Amino acid sequence: MFHYFNSWRKQLDKTNNAIFPAITTVSSFIQQNVDINGEYSYSRIKNPTRYAYETLLSDIEKGIYATATASGVAATLLVLNLLPKNSHIIAMRGVYGGTYRIFEQLIKETSGHKVDYIDLNNLQLVKNHLRNNTRMIWIESPTNPLLELVDIGKICQLAKENSILTCVDNTFATAWNQKPLVLGADIVMLSTSKYIGGHSDLIGGAVITNQSTIANKIDVLKTTIGAIASPFDAYLALRGLKTLDLRMTRQCANALAIAEFLNNHRNIKNIYYPGLPDNPQYPICQTQMKTGGAVVTININGNRENVKNIIDKLQYFVLAESLGGVESMVNHSATMSHSAMTEEERVKMGIYDTTLRLSVGIEDIDDLLNDLEQALNF
Repeated sequence: MFHYFNSWRKQLDKTNNAIFPAITTVSSFIQQNVDINGEYSYSRIKNPTRYAYETLLSDIEKGIYATATASGVAATLLVLNLLPKNSHIIAMRGVYGGTYRIFEQLIKETSGHKVDYIDLNNLQLVKNHLRNNTRMIWIESPTNPLLELVDIGKICQLAKENSILTCVDNTFATAWNQKPLVLGADIVMLSTSKYIGGHSDLIGGAVITNQSTIANKIDVLKTTIGAIASPFDAYLALRGLKTLDLRMTRQCANALAIAEFLNNHRNIKNIYYPGLPDNPQYPICQTQMKTGGAVVTININGNRENVKNIIDKLQYFVLAESLGGVESMVNHSATMSHSAMTEEERVKMGIYDTTLRLSVGIEDIDDLLNDLEQALNF
């Protein structure tokens, strides 16, 4: 059960008895004197609104510490700053395009890190890729956009046996659907722009851990780098968390119905949804996730012109970057979320010009099914 409101009660504003924490937008806080420091001094270090949000994030992820960042990629960079120079990282194949861009176009140059992309469910393959300087295994589960899963518990056990950090990008699932820290991960990273916020009106990220040593290091890095969430974005995300259970229940139920509808559709070549019993990774989904999630990815049995026509005909699904909002969205991965990759790199991952990622919203399921049926009629 998602015990959300037990955590929520801790966030009530005790100062003025408000049912929801107010936005505190100040940069500096007045101190009593040079010998007595208050709880807050400067908002880059700690802010009441952000702290209320971070405390709740930590609670629902079963961590002891959370920091809210300005974006999901800022959260990724914060985690990578834990590593010494010239580290080796093993990452799940098919990571999010923005993560791939950081790995391939930034940290190689700035930190000398090297990254291998492999199927993390092949434990022998993971063992074969271990090096003396392997410092982190980066897990994205489900992946974006092909929704591949990783057996988080098995990978984390292997990592611990070799003194390697694990970080799980839990953006597509959230703590509502799976809890990586409980499964053995050291760190959880989130793009809170998606399901945490839930209303397509903020940009944010977060890093959560259940280990005090890591928490202390992240807190120093957060203050030093300053990649923090603004009070207003923290307020919006905190508001979004209040309805996470309701939204995810509806969105995941809608996604399953859509996946079942599209599973044998005449114009669908491939469908990716781990909540379908005939999906090869269904057993992993059943073991570590509550549902198959709220994203369905498909390959059209046609060409790019068919894809353009489908998108033009859709009425409920809007063409847009990102995902996780209450409105249904369609994403053309090749030109949007994974546009930083070359065509060769995308094809190697299994992303084609005919790949569409459906972020399923909270609309009436019959409206969504009818919309897809008329759009896919070609």
